[in-house]
Amino acid sequence: MAEIETFYEVMRRQGITRRSFMKYCSLTASALGLGPAFVPKIAHAMETKPRTPVIWVNGLECTCCSESFIRGAHPLAKDVVLSMISLDYSHTLMAAAGHAAEAALEETIQKYKGNYILAVEGNPPLNEDGMFCIVGGKPFVEQLRHAAKDAKAIISWGACASYGCVQAAAPNPTRATPVHKVITDKPIIKVPGCPPIAEVMTGVITYMLTFDRLPELDRQGRPAMFYSQRIHDKCYRRPHFDAGQFVEQWDDEYARKGYCLYKMGCKGPTTYNACSTVRWNEGVSFPIQSGHGCIGCSEDGFWDQGGFYDRLTTIKQFGVEATADQMGFAAAGVVGAGIAAHVAASALKRAQKKTQDKEEV
Repeated sequence: MAEIETFYEVMRRQGITRRSFMKYCSLTASALGLGPAFVPKIAHAMETKPRTPVIWVNGLECTCCSESFIRGAHPLAKDVVLSMISLDYSHTLMAAAGHAAEAALEETIQKYKGNYILAVEGNPPLNEDGMFCIVGGKPFVEQLRHAAKDAKAIISWGACASYGCVQAAAPNPTRATPVHKVITDKPIIKVPGCPPIAEVMTGVITYMLTFDRLPELDRQGRPAMFYSQRIHDKCYRRPHFDAGQFVEQWDDEYARKGYCLYKMGCKGPTTYNACSTVRWNEGVSFPIQSGHGCIGCSEDGFWDQGGFYDRLTTIKQFGVEATADQMGFAAAGVVGAGIAAHVAASALKRAQKKTQDKEEV
């Protein structure tokens, strides 16, 4: 493989001190949920491993993944692009265009064969031989297959690449298809969301660069460190859910009090993502904190799962704020059921004993 500077060499060339470098490694470990013991391992990787060549291609999408990525704060997107990786092709972020851009793509594929990461934003439409999405005069699906052939691994950015998103929603006239159904012979990391959180995107790249392997994935192929818990599990409105306190209509008294948005269609109880922990805009907020329920954009087929304001599940709870009458009736029902069961069991035992006595006579 052609020589590429290491992350540490690039930082030193930019005037970064050793002290600042180690501080960066500590912050990176914290962002990835790793303990202090991993700091020297991260530092060693940054000092010895060459920056990873990355090719970033775009199919059917709205560029929201790129827009989210460039707003990353921990680490900054500019540090990821200019120091941590070698972003050799991205027609959204690169200065080159047209033939020059396509030449850069081909050069990277040939120069770093088997050693580059392919990042995919959007998905390929397969209907009409892929003619619904053309890049460089050719169907995007051809560019995708060509770039994937010699890639080390593939990252599917966002709901579009991971699941199909709105383009693949019924009736899907273009046959928009998620990446993993087109490329089946490469390791693929799905980073869903519409778009994904910026720090989740940069965190996945940082992990792969540091440890030279894919992060642990859940059964859907998503990084477990960001998609292992439901938004509901860490939501700051969760106590209101447990208490049975819900917003009944937009801007009612309960909405102003910050009650749970479940009845307004919030998909937090069925959605796995880091929104309620990592949050957005450098940890400032996330949709539920802004007063709108989760729409479940990191789950498969969320566009075809009903309206954003319809409940997907029915969860029945008393809540600690339930009235004494409600609790009393329920308790009476449980006690009554217990008494009935006891009476039935006693009657059965008596009948069995009578039968046994007759047989002995």
